[in-house]
Amino acid sequence: MTGVDDTRRTIGPSPARRLARPLEPYADIFRIPGAWRFSVAGVIGRMPMSMFELGVVLLIAATTGTYGVAGAVAAAGSFAYAFSSPHIARMVDSRGQRRVLLPLLAVFAASTAALIVAGELHLRTWAFFVPGAIAGGTMPSLGTMVRARWSALLAGSPRLHTAFSFESVADELCFVVGPAAVTLLATEVFPAAGVGVAALLCLGGTLWFAAERRTEPVVMHAAGSVSRGRRVRGAPAAGLVVLAPVYLLLGAMFVSVDLSTVSFAQHFGHKPLAGFILGTYALGSATGGLWYGSRQWRAPVEKRFAVTLTLTVLGVATFWAQPNLVTLTCGLYLCGLTIAPTLIAGFSLLEAQAKPGRRTEAMSWLSSGIGVGLAAGASVVGFILDAHGPRVGYAFAAACGVASAVTCLVGLPRLRSPQVAA
Repeated sequence: MTGVDDTRRTIGPSPARRLARPLEPYADIFRIPGAWRFSVAGVIGRMPMSMFELGVVLLIAATTGTYGVAGAVAAAGSFAYAFSSPHIARMVDSRGQRRVLLPLLAVFAASTAALIVAGELHLRTWAFFVPGAIAGGTMPSLGTMVRARWSALLAGSPRLHTAFSFESVADELCFVVGPAAVTLLATEVFPAAGVGVAALLCLGGTLWFAAERRTEPVVMHAAGSVSRGRRVRGAPAAGLVVLAPVYLLLGAMFVSVDLSTVSFAQHFGHKPLAGFILGTYALGSATGGLWYGSRQWRAPVEKRFAVTLTLTVLGVATFWAQPNLVTLTCGLYLCGLTIAPTLIAGFSLLEAQAKPGRRTEAMSWLSSGIGVGLAAGASVVGFILDAHGPRVGYAFAAACGVASAVTCLVGLPRLRSPQVAA
């Protein structure tokens, strides 16, 4: 009987039980000792990814009276994050999560405090850029580190698919709660409250996460490095040559949809509803992610990635023709159903292809790609919305999506790997 019980524990719930209890796969992964603690700490610590940039914009706009400067400072932080996170992830792989997180967190806290002081003292415009860029570049990327822990705990197990699905759903929930919370704090409490609370959440969650030493991945020397401290050569995963541009274009598509939706709601005289409408987009993604993660799939993960990405783009391609806010909201929810499955499949592909000792670095490139896409897409679509309105903004979003899907389909052979598990 013991052998049978152990086998069931390894392979997860039976199909009949999974059908009866769709959330059982998620309960199964959190039975692993220490799993729920590092995962919850990771959710708290990465709430700022949906709060910090908006909080910076609201703080600086209240201080200077211009959204132009506020947006420029926020963009500087986004670019700094996008370019620093792969290098930080490389250090995490070679030195360990705790050893890198603690000094990184100290720099982030100090630079955020400097940014708040600059705002409270109404300093000159240039005084915002340095602390804003440093804070953005040093904000801990806990999403990739949480996934690295799951990868170490569940390597080769089908339950890794469920764990990645949960983390993608958690990301979406952060984007449902975070923007509303930071807006309320910055507008109803005081301008620096949004940034301050985001920094405190990052500080508390990251310290808790770093304290969970039992589940921290063991440091491995990366293949291709000759000695400690020397530069690691080559890409951390073969699929990055395809996935990095795909995710960059996805980031541009996402931010174009967001900003065009705000403009669309304003066009109909209901701008305050934009946050709720975009919330349905994230809710659809969370719904799709929960369902996707509760199933075990037979189709290869690269094919699932291509299918869900194509479905997402087809949905976005209808937004420009929506007649009103009601139909747009329904379309956003339905389109959102395939977003989380797409992102989950992308992380699964890289996890399977990552070279030994470079798993965190590989997955961080996807976050960086989206970050660059968000910053670049926001700057372009802003001019489009000013000149031509939201429908052309949605058309630009669709064009970014089509380019992303074409890049994926052309590069699909590079994403195939016998190591990729369902």
